[in-house]
Amino acid sequence: MKIAKSLIVSSSVDQTWDFFQDVPKVAACFPGANLTEQTSEGIYKGNVSIKLGPFTATFEGEATYEPDQQQKSGKVEGKAIDKRGGSRSRLLLNYKLIGVDGEKSQVDFDADIQLAGPIAQFGRIGVIEEAAELLIAEFVSNVEQSMMANNSETDQQVEESIDQSASFEKVTENESSKKSISLISVIWSLIKSYFSRPN
Repeated sequence: MKIAKSLIVSSSVDQTWDFFQDVPKVAACFPGANLTEQTSEGIYKGNVSIKLGPFTATFEGEATYEPDQQQKSGKVEGKAIDKRGGSRSRLLLNYKLIGVDGEKSQVDFDADIQLAGPIAQFGRIGVIEEAAELLIAEFVSNVEQSMMANNSETDQQVEESIDQSASFEKVTENESSKKSISLISVIWSLIKSYFSRPN
C-alpha cells in the first residue's frame, strides 16, 4: 500500500535537512519504534511494535538510510519479521525538502508498505490501511513537533544571550500555541478523511 503526506515547518531547508540527518531523533518520532544499534554507515537495527485490535506484533529488522544532500532528499528501505507470529514487512519511505518563502520548508513523504504472513489478513478488511495511515500521520506530526521543539530551544538560547527577561516566556507561549494548533489540524484532517470515505 502507498501513503503520501506533507507538512510545512518553520525552518529553512538547511535546518530541516540537518534535523533529518539525526537518525535516532527521527526514528523516535515513529510510533512504537526503537532504534537499537547502527551496524555501519547508513545501516540501522531496531524494532517496531504494533497493535491491531487483539493482534500484536513486534517486528525486528534492519533499515538502510540513503541521504542525497544535493537534492535535499532521502530514502529509507527496511525489512523486518515478527519472530513470534511469523509476519513479515517491508518499508520504502522517501522524503524531499522544498523551500517555501525562504524561511520555511515543505517536507513531502511517500511510503510503500508491504506485509506478508498472519498480519496480512487484516489488509483484506482495510484495518492495515487505516492503521498505516494513522501511523504515518502520527510520525509526520511527531516530526513537526520535534522540529518545533528544536526551534524553541534555539529561540530560548538567543533570548537568554540577549536579555534574561520575561520576553522568553512570551516566545515559549507562542511555540506552545503553534504546537496545539498543529496537532488539532492533524487530528481534524484524519477525522474528515475517515468520514469522507465511500462506504
